[in-house]
Amino acid sequence: MSITKEQIMESLKKVLYFPKGSNVVDLDMVDRLTIEGNKVSLALVYPQANDKNAHIVKDAAERTLKADLGESIELFIDTMSEQEAGRGPLGKVKNIIAIASGKGGVGKSTVASNLAIALAKTGAKVGLLDADIYGPSMPVMFGLNGERPGAKEENGKTKILPIEKYGIKMLSIGFFIEENKALMWRGSMASNALNQLFNDADWGELDFMVLDLPPGTGDIHLTLVQSVPVTGAVIVTTPQNVALADVRKAADMFKNDSIKVPLLGVVENMSYFSPEDCPDKKYHIFGQGGGQLVANEVGAELLGNIPIVEAIAETGDRGVPIALDDSTATAKTFNEIAKKIIRNVDKRNVEQAATRIVQIDPNASCSTN
Repeated sequence: MSITKEQIMESLKKVLYFPKGSNVVDLDMVDRLTIEGNKVSLALVYPQANDKNAHIVKDAAERTLKADLGESIELFIDTMSEQEAGRGPLGKVKNIIAIASGKGGVGKSTVASNLAIALAKTGAKVGLLDADIYGPSMPVMFGLNGERPGAKEENGKTKILPIEKYGIKMLSIGFFIEENKALMWRGSMASNALNQLFNDADWGELDFMVLDLPPGTGDIHLTLVQSVPVTGAVIVTTPQNVALADVRKAADMFKNDSIKVPLLGVVENMSYFSPEDCPDKKYHIFGQGGGQLVANEVGAELLGNIPIVEAIAETGDRGVPIALDDSTATAKTFNEIAKKIIRNVDKRNVEQAATRIVQIDPNASCSTN
């Protein structure tokens, strides 16, 4: 007896997704269904990455299909987030890059803003989400103090319209709070606010979304990386030992079994100082080689070294990040870092696709070359 799509879907109507109180068919969670003889492959699509109910639903689907269609059926069931399946508010965002640091004061937001610009200069469509909820700095760095995002109605819901500048779509909690006012939110409130910036905004098509995380490894980090399909993380450090110790903690967080976000590389900021009248002379004020050392320890690439340059702070304060000025050596460094990130993202995506093919069909052969 040949298996039909109708039989599969009718059987899966018995499989419930309890968080939404209905079955996986009516919730439109079944995707990429293919049937070849007695081989059936499909994907179950969840609202968010790392859904804690995924393995329960998958096991229930396997039991139900075999009970209805026979034990001889060969099943290959994949699990995907809406973003991976091209659905939902982030469905058109191809890659989400988290910029993180183990501690504050290492220039993470400066690196994030300039990397977003460097990525956009490659021709990529780029978004920037300032998730540093207690210290949002992107409104200042992009000269957008006092600006407010627009809004539109879509299917009965209000969608936030990111502000665009320098070819980058941008949202920050700083657009919604009073300047110079302390934000006294508990972790759950902060996490909910950030989820709104992801899920209630019209981001459109993006090749890269740069996510400027808060410093540290707290509750906000866990909520974000477990609810949003982060492609990979870039960790920012300075050369001194106290910063390196915190980088190791941040790297350990991303490698945790409940998170498993690949490290795309390490950026060493404030690496050295060169006087204007002697540009070839480098003074390693905070030490030397720390970024390379910690990159080796965490198994990641050192993407680049950003020097201490007065113009970086000046241009950021004026809302014109230095990466916009290709005549500067610093802009060229950010451009090189952006190219390395794109290379590492492409490599990661190819490896992930190959792994998924093997998981769905262990007899499949594929090449990642």
